[in-house]
Amino acid sequence: MNRRFVFLIVGPLLVGSAFAQKQSPNVRYVDNGHPRHVLDVYTPEKPAAGPLPVIFWVHGGGWQAGDKSDVALKPKVLTERGFVFVSTNYRLLPEVGMAELLGDVAKSLGWVHRNIARYGGDPARIFVGGHSSGAQVVALLATDARYLQKEGVPFTVLKGCIPVDGDTYDIPKIIMTAEQRQALYGGKMFTFGHRQKFGNDPEKHIDFSAVTHVASGKGIPPFLILYFSGNPDTRAQAERLGAVLKAAGVPATVHGKADSNHSRLNDDLGKPDDPATKELYRFLDPLIRK
Repeated sequence: MNRRFVFLIVGPLLVGSAFAQKQSPNVRYVDNGHPRHVLDVYTPEKPAAGPLPVIFWVHGGGWQAGDKSDVALKPKVLTERGFVFVSTNYRLLPEVGMAELLGDVAKSLGWVHRNIARYGGDPARIFVGGHSSGAQVVALLATDARYLQKEGVPFTVLKGCIPVDGDTYDIPKIIMTAEQRQALYGGKMFTFGHRQKFGNDPEKHIDFSAVTHVASGKGIPPFLILYFSGNPDTRAQAERLGAVLKAAGVPATVHGKADSNHSRLNDDLGKPDDPATKELYRFLDPLIRK
């Protein structure tokens, strides 16, 4: 049964009957920037004794839609577990290109690294996570250090990466898969599919793929890759990324959830009996003690 919540906004705080966290909404991470250059910060209701680890979340929506409010239970359960939770917006396709979109998310993470201590967060302990297209974004940021280096964020602050049901960790392979499927079964070819979204250039397709940048000795953080096992594309891509990470000596857990779908896998994170949630806590708990 879906719950409905009524919120009362009082200054920078968000108070909800079923929520045990404070919210600082629409914080600008670019001065005088685009209306989507904003993020939300969720903090525990009770002050912590010391700086808390940070979860930085990137919403999905095919790089063309979506909003930072699409976080379901995650702020509630993770602030209760002792995290500061940040959810960011960013400019979207086709208003900007993929490089600019990725640059926005890196800028947002740069702001978090410089400012999250004011909200009780630890700038040296940041986990990045995202759903769908957001999964591609965080997987790339956690494997290709150039984006964060440009924003002055040391790669070493990343303590874990949690991509959820992405299908674009190896972009050339998903383009080949999707277009072959269309050709074999007589479907109309895409006018703005993955090929076009990622620049319609084979070199860009390779460069925007997380698997391209995986190598040992780079300081790539541990990965928890969640996917809906009923989708052959996200399953294949999750297994591909997991295999590449493991071959490079990067700790990686790949977990498929069967009784779900693309949206529910994300929305159910935080439910007590959810198998993917149990994997999430099993992944996070030992890392936050390091």
